[in-house]
Amino acid sequence: MNQGSGTPLHVGAYHDLLTGEIAAASQAMLEDQLRRRGLFFGERPLCTVLRPRLFRAADYAALQETVSGLMAAFATAYGAAMAQPPIRRDLRLADWEEDLIQADPGFPDPSPHSRLDLFLADGGASLTEYNAETPAGAGYADALSDAFLDLPVMRAYARQYAVRPLPARHGVAHAVLEAWRQFAGTWRLPSIAIVDWADVPTRSEFVLFERYFHDLGLAAQIVEPAACEFRNGRLYANGTAVDVIYKRVLLHELIADGGVDQPIVRAVRERAVCLVNGFRCKLMHKKASLALLSDERHASLFGGAAARAIRAHVPWTRVVEERRTEFEGSPVDLVPFVAAHRERFVLKPNDDYGGAGIVLGWTVGESAWNDALRTALASPYIVQARVAIAEEPYPSVVDGRLVVIDRMLDTAPFVIDGRYESGCLTRLSTSPLLNVTAGGGSTVPVFVVEPRA
Repeated sequence: MNQGSGTPLHVGAYHDLLTGEIAAASQAMLEDQLRRRGLFFGERPLCTVLRPRLFRAADYAALQETVSGLMAAFATAYGAAMAQPPIRRDLRLADWEEDLIQADPGFPDPSPHSRLDLFLADGGASLTEYNAETPAGAGYADALSDAFLDLPVMRAYARQYAVRPLPARHGVAHAVLEAWRQFAGTWRLPSIAIVDWADVPTRSEFVLFERYFHDLGLAAQIVEPAACEFRNGRLYANGTAVDVIYKRVLLHELIADGGVDQPIVRAVRERAVCLVNGFRCKLMHKKASLALLSDERHASLFGGAAARAIRAHVPWTRVVEERRTEFEGSPVDLVPFVAAHRERFVLKPNDDYGGAGIVLGWTVGESAWNDALRTALASPYIVQARVAIAEEPYPSVVDGRLVVIDRMLDTAPFVIDGRYESGCLTRLSTSPLLNVTAGGGSTVPVFVVEPRA
């Protein structure tokens, strides 16, 4: 197979193994594994390519170092925001969020499990979002790893390269159980409720986690918010007392459904149940947290590894408002400057998911950009500098024929206890908006590979 001059050797070696017979057998087995494991996002298969993401060991070690530095920056930002209301106001919390973060969650870290969304290109890494509220994908990452490990092509590849998967589910379990231990002040096996709406396309991942918790000897069930009842100082789900909520439902949806008197919200505020992630996750989950990191007004907060990580990995980000600021060392009027240079910027809602509301300036005309900027001025939005997006060739079977297409990709490491990486996934797309929720693309697991001696 013609690889092209830019294909790394460890990737080219995998592609070279995809001869007609091996490609066909691998595709058939992958499709069967996706069905057996329930690896679908709604009705769409989660993965449509025949190669996982393959990291060299040195490159993955560099990624782990990047994660460590960025999380030091977020820890500093979180501490400053909790201690100083003027800084917290820059995050644009809603009134109900400001009220809820006053409740002590019972454990120190605002997001015991989270996910960074990075783009690795041109020898560097750029952080575009921090999912500190409901980081999806850890269950999918592990199940996809299991699906790929025994494919015919992977069996052949493993003769040439040592292949190491990066488990992610255990990190989530560690985060949930440690938060519970700290909350309870002692140790006993908790009863866990996985809470979200019944019709969300990620429900198949809840099933994976329910099985995983059961395998760990934990009582666990998937429940909707409406099935929860707070009475006599306990939270009940479908009539069963609950100790821990592994929260997948978004807080703003929970509040919209039942307000601050919603049973789950009341139970958390009264320390009757351990919520992971808790209310304080909202502080760093706001996309304005990246503005807090990169805005010259807050530079004095950060030093050492945190400051170095910000300089190296956080793109220029500002809350959209009428103000003066700096861009690449020069003073600018923010709104007119962003209006005049749409090809350099992205507009994002301060708190949304799945690519909703995001406008890539280089993909729209001047009129559409100006309309988006007016929307951004009317409600909390950020503007972020465009970052480079890497591409890699990925093989897939189309109409019975193997094709290799360059696809844009991100790198999404999971973070545990606000400190260290535990597993990773990658999303692929032929569109610059890399988000499976938005209706396209593919998800692949990540393996670390090294040549065998």
